[in-house]
Amino acid sequence: MDFIKLAVPGVRSLKPYVPGKPVEELERQYGVKNAIKLASNENPLGASPKAIAAIRKHLTDLERYPDDTGFRLKQKLARKHGIRSECITLGNGSSNLLELVARVFAGPGDEVIFSQYSFLLYPIIVQAIGASAVVPNAANFGHNLDAILAAVSTRTKLIYIANPNNPTGTWLTRASLEKFLAELPAQIIVVMDEAYFEFGASLGLDDYPDAMLWFEKHANVVVTRTFSKAYGLAGLRIGYGVTHPQIADLLSRVRAPFNVNSLALVAAEAALDDEEHLQQTQKTNRDGLQQLVNGLSECGFSAIPSAANFVCVDVKKNAAEVYDALLREGVIVRPVGGLATHLRITVGVESENARVIEALRKVAR
Repeated sequence: MDFIKLAVPGVRSLKPYVPGKPVEELERQYGVKNAIKLASNENPLGASPKAIAAIRKHLTDLERYPDDTGFRLKQKLARKHGIRSECITLGNGSSNLLELVARVFAGPGDEVIFSQYSFLLYPIIVQAIGASAVVPNAANFGHNLDAILAAVSTRTKLIYIANPNNPTGTWLTRASLEKFLAELPAQIIVVMDEAYFEFGASLGLDDYPDAMLWFEKHANVVVTRTFSKAYGLAGLRIGYGVTHPQIADLLSRVRAPFNVNSLALVAAEAALDDEEHLQQTQKTNRDGLQQLVNGLSECGFSAIPSAANFVCVDVKKNAAEVYDALLREGVIVRPVGGLATHLRITVGVESENARVIEALRKVAR
């Protein structure tokens, strides 16, 4: 029996998301030692010591199911953002929220818009639910809001906008997004994917937006954020969405019970209390971004300006070949789909940034 033929149409031809290569796999494959991974936009400082302490404290309760409502974490997030807790939905990473929104609002015959050079998960989600993806061309490697508006049709149900954008690091201003939301039909759901918000917010950028300020004025706005990046909890998979309460109610109808584990809940609570660790993460990222941009420029490579914790760099030759050569040097970065000469490099600590620059100088001349 061919089980592929039994699958629903959207899944049959689907190609799964490919994550960054683990260090252990690289060392096993190539026999290199002391490899570094700058491929998955992880926090090079790790998790907050307060989060780690909270995890250790709760290791004796693993036989218990977690609080399915996430009451304590929602209360803390509500206080942090000045919102009502009933506007918050917790997820298994913010990617879980991106999928839940699509399942609630789109399906076969509907259209979902996202930009060229956007997060690779968007097309996977859209195809899996049987909807049609509409992908306007990017502008300067980022979202072209005018092109997105022009692509809206009577079939449009959902729009994904990542700000800052992954994988290019570009960002949109407050004024441009406010204009976009004012012109968009109110029945179209807009997901503001702010997985990298904390990094951009610390760079002193002019007119940098905070979508949390819009969801009450624009009830069709869904804001998603994560603890995987700036808070260093990628291994625990926890994120959240902020929405109109009715949207939160709909999301709760399709999410799996206990979709956030108990250790993730207590770790996220503790991470919110560790402002010092967050500020150190932001400083490390600011310094590291500048180090990478300067070093890459000295090597003759140009990086797209970034408001995230990574840079997208044009290596001026086949990026797949450069990527493979870097693996043999014990350095893991990430090729960028649709940009044949670009690599995405996560900001690491100073020594890791220096190593990837030196490796690129060696293999990409």
